[in-house]
Amino acid sequence: MNIFRSLKYRNFKLFFYGQSISLIGTWMQKTAVSWLVYRLTGSAMLLGLVAFASLIPSLILSPYAGSLIDRHNRYKILMITQVISMLQAGALAAIIFFKFYNIPCIIFLSLIQGIINAFDVTCRQSLMVEMVDHKEDLPNAIALNSTMANMARIVGPAFAGVILSTFGEDFCFIGNFLSYIPVLACLFLMKLNLTVLEKPQKSIWLELEEGFKYVSRDRELSSMILMIGISSLFVIPFNTLMPIFAKDLFHGNAGTFSWFESAAGLGSVISAMYLANLRSAKPLLRIMIIASTIFGLSLIFLAYSGILSLALVFMTFSGLGMMAQTSAINTYIQTHTIPAMRARAISYYIMAYQGMIPIGSLIIGWTAQAFGPRLAVCLAGIIGLCATAAFVAYKTKSPRGHLSMLKLLHLR
Repeated sequence: MNIFRSLKYRNFKLFFYGQSISLIGTWMQKTAVSWLVYRLTGSAMLLGLVAFASLIPSLILSPYAGSLIDRHNRYKILMITQVISMLQAGALAAIIFFKFYNIPCIIFLSLIQGIINAFDVTCRQSLMVEMVDHKEDLPNAIALNSTMANMARIVGPAFAGVILSTFGEDFCFIGNFLSYIPVLACLFLMKLNLTVLEKPQKSIWLELEEGFKYVSRDRELSSMILMIGISSLFVIPFNTLMPIFAKDLFHGNAGTFSWFESAAGLGSVISAMYLANLRSAKPLLRIMIIASTIFGLSLIFLAYSGILSLALVFMTFSGLGMMAQTSAINTYIQTHTIPAMRARAISYYIMAYQGMIPIGSLIIGWTAQAFGPRLAVCLAGIIGLCATAAFVAYKTKSPRGHLSMLKLLHLR
């Protein structure tokens, strides 16, 4: 089928299958951590703090990671980050297995994982182009990768809900540790013909500066990165509050929480499969605008849903909008950046995306603590809609931009 055309490339197929298993384990652990922390503390602020610790390194280290990856063998860096991630997962599994419920220790290990991810995510994204022989199939590969990640977002929390209710938290953490075995095996089987890297003549700090200048001078790239930064700071962190929705607002258990995560994952898969079927990158800007609008509206409706089934429907739409927004921006950057700057451009995307979420998690945690979780999620949706309107206004400010937007929205 056309939608799976990137799987004809052996290296991408191995990467796809290995990551599929590993990401299920990652989502099992993520669901278990959120549930465990809220079960032990009942604190929205601590939920935000755990999310902050796991993602704040991306804000600080992503630009450095992009420059470092551009100078070294990306495949070897990916192998190293996966091995260290497995060790971190093993350490977290051990402390939970022996019932050492120490919140500062969990936060510290979340911070370690965040540091690893700052390099790992940038490396995986920039290596994607090396796994696909023909550039025209790159958008399909990126979308399939997103589909795989969001299928894991459905399956992982669903498994976690069953395991948490039946066996306990420790089995979720052990499952994540074991899930790294297939991804490492698949990486060992890959055969990549990477471009031979010349010995760098410039310092890494100078390359950091060049990367920043390249992104900031390109109005299209900078506006996309600014859009994802605003969304990650004020809108995407709404997900931090879902344990509160599940446990307190809908009087559920760990299984109820897993339904919220899986509902968002279902919406994400739908949008990812649509993006995977695109034949070109031309409609990405329009898709991003529509997706951002859906995302904002769904959060407003989710915030004041009084029925669980209705809340899960709006949660599905939120996942659809969020996935389409982030994936469209990611694909746009990868397909509109020169090869020499790709990892650095992606690193700024990662910084704006994952780096802003931890700060946003603290903000929405404080807002929920002060004004209630429903108002906090509603405000996130309103800000998302305002950011989308501002982006459209920015793109139509110049006569040239106005003409392109008319064509984009099919209003001619």
